[in-house]
Amino acid sequence: MKIVDIRIHVLKSPLAEPFAFSQGWVRQRSATLVEVLTEEGITGWGEAFAQGLEPPEIAAAAIEHALKPLILGANALDTEVLWHKMYHATRDYGRKGSVIAAISAVDIALWDIAGKAHGVPIHVLLGGAFRMRVQPYATGFYRIKGQGESGRLADEAIRHHEAGFKIMKVKLGYGVDDDIKSMQAIRDAIDGRGITLMIDTNHAYGRAEALRLGRALDGYNLRWYEEPVVPEDLLGYSEMRAKLTMPIAGGENEHTLFGYRDLFAANAVDIAQPDLCSCGGISAARHIVTLAQAHSVAVNPHVWGSAIAQAASLQLIAALPVTHHSLFAQEPVLEFDCSSHPFRQHLITQPIQQHDGWVTIPDGPGLGVELDRSVIERYRSC
Repeated sequence: MKIVDIRIHVLKSPLAEPFAFSQGWVRQRSATLVEVLTEEGITGWGEAFAQGLEPPEIAAAAIEHALKPLILGANALDTEVLWHKMYHATRDYGRKGSVIAAISAVDIALWDIAGKAHGVPIHVLLGGAFRMRVQPYATGFYRIKGQGESGRLADEAIRHHEAGFKIMKVKLGYGVDDDIKSMQAIRDAIDGRGITLMIDTNHAYGRAEALRLGRALDGYNLRWYEEPVVPEDLLGYSEMRAKLTMPIAGGENEHTLFGYRDLFAANAVDIAQPDLCSCGGISAARHIVTLAQAHSVAVNPHVWGSAIAQAASLQLIAALPVTHHSLFAQEPVLEFDCSSHPFRQHLITQPIQQHDGWVTIPDGPGLGVELDRSVIERYRSC
């Protein structure tokens, strides 16, 4: 299964109405897609996670100039060999961030090829499916103006409920007092509707503020509190776990087995959130899941990318073992970004959608999705 070419597609679309998370304003949606072609005519697709404030060209340059020369001519089915080859070759200037996101994109594409070559979905290659459907949670509650939007956020919670979502993640980090007011409005709006909430401050706070927020929301029965402090502050994470009652989640800004080794050694999280398009791809996710199991840490992938990111995450979720096994164990859930994204769903011929509160795992070969090239051409930047 010789690799004969690697093509990179940078997609961009400006947003008519920018929105904010705690770290800044998102003014466009973008994606760095990679297409790996083989001599046998099988093509695989992958995606590098473009953070809300990250130029997609960074990962694209890493793929074009650092990774492509390494794997042209190699056997596309050598997923583990090629992962280590890419990682070791870029170790002195990589290990984190956009370089690992670039490796992630290539790795996902190689797994897509492997599934197509064997005629099975990726979750079969990962050892089989523990589940063939997953409950999605609505990620949203971004800001349009900044502070003082509690009424609009409460209305958004009602819309998500009416759309079929039973779990919602609220973006916070706009000032502790404003966060508390917003959560009170949301809770009042959905009271009695059987909704589970989680919060995500995107590391907006230091330890004191993060603790104050967590303690104020102690009675909300949150599924988790995500990124309470900056990713570098592992002791801060462990302090949150020791002093708060809700589970602490994090890891979307962590990378590879090595990064997660340090995260788990610090007892930093109850729930690890590798993003497949950032952590090192499906190969790295396998390493992380095994390590998490050994540390009794649950895994729930982070997803904020396009349909390729969604499809890859669904394949991993299908094959994801429950960390704390019991008759009524808590199952992983799928992050379903509900913020504005002009091309996410249109990128594949059968968009990933939730029906009656569930998303079905694609069972076609590889990622199980087919891309619409006309959409790629429409949003192509380079």
